[in-house]
Amino acid sequence: MHINSPILLARLAGLTYVILILSGVFGIASVPASLIQWADPAATIANIKNSEALFRLAITGQLICFISFILLPFLLYKLLASVSPTAGFFMLAFSLVSVPVLLVSVVCHVNVLHLIGDSPYLQQFSKEAIQLQVMQSLAISNNCATITNIFAGLWLFPFGYLVIKSGLLPKILGYLLILGCFGYLYEFVAGFILALGTSPWYVGLAGNLGVFAIALWLLVLGVRKQKESYESI
Repeated sequence: MHINSPILLARLAGLTYVILILSGVFGIASVPASLIQWADPAATIANIKNSEALFRLAITGQLICFISFILLPFLLYKLLASVSPTAGFFMLAFSLVSVPVLLVSVVCHVNVLHLIGDSPYLQQFSKEAIQLQVMQSLAISNNCATITNIFAGLWLFPFGYLVIKSGLLPKILGYLLILGCFGYLYEFVAGFILALGTSPWYVGLAGNLGVFAIALWLLVLGVRKQKESYESI
């Protein structure tokens, strides 16, 4: 099957998307949430030391997630951008601009491993100073994730538009992605700009459904070659 085949591109994009989701859930959400106690630096360091292999796996998961997030937009661009090169450009731009910030968050987690390690020069710092630096590194990583939520939302709008206009995928998936864009932006505005705290779970529901659904659809069902196939969906 030729590399330009829509079916092959769709399956590769779906596989990349599934890898991105699974590695992100593991490395970015699940493991850090289980180890970090923001109100107790000593317990956080103890948790990471006692589960260092798990923490290292989480960092590996983050790297896999971010590599996937570099590859995915290019695969989707090749698949969908003929519908609207302008929308394809913005889909690429909004997704890729967040990658350097995401990599900073990985470096911060690697720095945590260094701070709790056995480097001789660290012995001149007090336990409290080490705890402070560890929590600062974790906080910077968390702040990076907050900033990248803007772009995680913005790239879904042109992506959803291309899905709707292409006719290669069910239009409902595109609408869910666009709703996901506004959900991410609402979370940023409410949580960061207005300092209203964590948004209700249902704010991101449409976006999460759209992301999971389109990843599985691309991987399992691919796309139809005939544009008209999904026009009525």
